[in-house]
Amino acid sequence: MNLYPFTDNNKRYYTLHYFNQKKFNTKVVKISLNGGFTCPNIDGKVGYGGCIYCSNLGSGDFAGNETDSLKKQFEDVKKVIDKKWPNSKYIAYFQAHSNTYAPLNILKEKYETVLKLKNVIGISIATRPDCISDEILDYLEELSKRTYLTIELGLQTIHEKTASLINRCHSLKCFDDCVRKLRKKNINVVVHIINGLPLETKNMMIDTVKHLNNLDIQGIKIHMLHILKNTKLANMYLEKTFHILTKEEYVTTVCDQLENLNPNIVVHRLTGDPDFKNLIEPTWLTKKLTVLNDIDKELEKRKTFQGFSKTILNEVKRQIILTVKEKDIVIDATVGKGNDTLFLANIVSKGHVFGFDIQKEAIIKTKELLKNYSNVTLYQKSHDKMDFLNLNGKVSLILFNLGYLPGGNKNITTKAPTTLKAIKKSLNLLNQKGKILIVFYPHIEGKKEANTVLNWLKNQNYNYFIKRNTDQENAPFLLVITKDLINR
Repeated sequence: MNLYPFTDNNKRYYTLHYFNQKKFNTKVVKISLNGGFTCPNIDGKVGYGGCIYCSNLGSGDFAGNETDSLKKQFEDVKKVIDKKWPNSKYIAYFQAHSNTYAPLNILKEKYETVLKLKNVIGISIATRPDCISDEILDYLEELSKRTYLTIELGLQTIHEKTASLINRCHSLKCFDDCVRKLRKKNINVVVHIINGLPLETKNMMIDTVKHLNNLDIQGIKIHMLHILKNTKLANMYLEKTFHILTKEEYVTTVCDQLENLNPNIVVHRLTGDPDFKNLIEPTWLTKKLTVLNDIDKELEKRKTFQGFSKTILNEVKRQIILTVKEKDIVIDATVGKGNDTLFLANIVSKGHVFGFDIQKEAIIKTKELLKNYSNVTLYQKSHDKMDFLNLNGKVSLILFNLGYLPGGNKNITTKAPTTLKAIKKSLNLLNQKGKILIVFYPHIEGKKEANTVLNWLKNQNYNYFIKRNTDQENAPFLLVITKDLINR
């Protein structure tokens, strides 16, 4: 089952390929260019030497030769691309150094030159947040109305101590303010981050993604820190002052980040392309496809996807997929608007779903949603009456999504006494490998239900565990109860 909608090749994240196909309806290729720029943390405006991991080409190792005209750089690459993908469209990518770090008249001359080239449908500009003046911002706004424009900002990390160590020379506030200004002008923003920066933990890397979720960004590039010859980072590494992530560590970190990443953010990259002839570490980056395949395999193994941790209901679906087979019998104890019932019906395509709800409105909505399904039977009854089905020992999963009907009367809600009664009866219906899934919500009655059920469980011998998708205590959570007895 494809768990993530923004893909056409079974990826579990919002792929750039999918985005381009939907937006442009054709193959789109980015051609990297070298506009001959520098950076303010190189020339002394804010610092010297540049970021400690950058080569002297300023992250533009695969951009063109700056001594060639932009047209020649573009055409040289296009000739090669056209042999593989004829009739492609192109995005001109100003990659090397900070590509808004020049007077406006120079920027206009360079940008307008490439936009006149055949089949160029857009322009992507890599830069720093401290290199976009109000004057340049106004021009970019006008440019975005004529072509598909993306500004790529190098954040790398939200942690100021790390930023100082890598000589980034701009603050997180500067970055955030720049994103807001760009989005106010309706300009697309793609953010670069780096995993494995010196002394950063996995949680620090995940926190960078969580911070980006709070900004209106359209895309992300996730890179692995790579150490190139003749850089300051290389000297640090040779002095053995920090740990380089293994491939396995990188893969698990990226998967954790994807699970936390807003699902509407396009993933442009999940690893980098270092200049291998100058690469010191990590050598596993030379096998890019293996890294990408391992990320896919890890997400498949976890049964997770981009944005998975944004709602506890994704964990509910994961538990269902891990537990239920197509011929199983399952029960939706609170059908609501029928979304969970529909999901269950698709999983048990050769089995059956029995659904309960006390509200007529819920039954009507669910019947309409599942009108083409023959493997669903609905009852306008309280879930504590489910034992009349006479299915003792035959049910694989019973789902309780507690609370009130979404969009309905909030005064009509599940109650602790009947919920506990229904759970007790559910245990008799389960087969030996079955599970009960219960989602509790943090409103007043929901807290009563959670306390009642958890206090009861403390005195029982059933195995159970709690799943949360956030550290906040005042948030929905999932309780999973299995039929297996403790110390059986």
